[in-house]
Amino acid sequence: MSGYEGFAPVYEEWASDMTDDVEFYVDLAAESEGPVIELAVGTGRISIPIARRTGRNVIGIDLSPAMLEIAREHAAEEGVEIDLREGDMRDLDLVEASDLVICPYRALLHLPTWADRRRVFERVARALRPGGRFAWNAFVFDHDYAVRFDGKWQDEPRRHFTQYAPGDNRVDITLEDGPTLSLWWVTRSEWYGLMDVAGLEPAALYGWFDRRPFDDSSSEFVWIARKPA
Repeated sequence: MSGYEGFAPVYEEWASDMTDDVEFYVDLAAESEGPVIELAVGTGRISIPIARRTGRNVIGIDLSPAMLEIAREHAAEEGVEIDLREGDMRDLDLVEASDLVICPYRALLHLPTWADRRRVFERVARALRPGGRFAWNAFVFDHDYAVRFDGKWQDEPRRHFTQYAPGDNRVDITLEDGPTLSLWWVTRSEWYGLMDVAGLEPAALYGWFDRRPFDDSSSEFVWIARKPA
């Protein structure tokens, strides 16, 4: 997960094609009572609009000091206050119980093992009030895409080299002038398993942020889980 420290200066350019998720997470925050907890807050791309548009208290957690510094600068520019904390989502341990925990932009896929993911889900369940929700999104592994781009350079959104390691469910993305980031893809049944072991109930699975139904053509998992009341 440490690759994002070197990735911070180009993160916003890299994430520039992902904008539909902002409204989705803002709407969830507007429906909830604070505080809202964002795991892997990054540069504040989601948390700042939540704080500005809903008035909710937002707690943003990230492992990267460089990301958090950019988030602080952006929050100051926008005139909003966000409680930004350096920390590992696997060690989530907050006094404040929440109605909503979010983990946007596929950040859960940076966790390499089942044990890591299970720990996060269990920590999230503990942080939620009864009836509270956990929302996240992750790409659906696409075999055709992997065949087309494995071992090749791509120019958008920034020049990078992609390699797949199917035996490890891993994709490595190396920027031409930067670090390598690894993501470990997760199947639908594995997501259900993580909810189950953490004592969470699946509340919704969408195929995109407009809440269209998930089907075999969907390229994104958009999940909402709920802690039983």
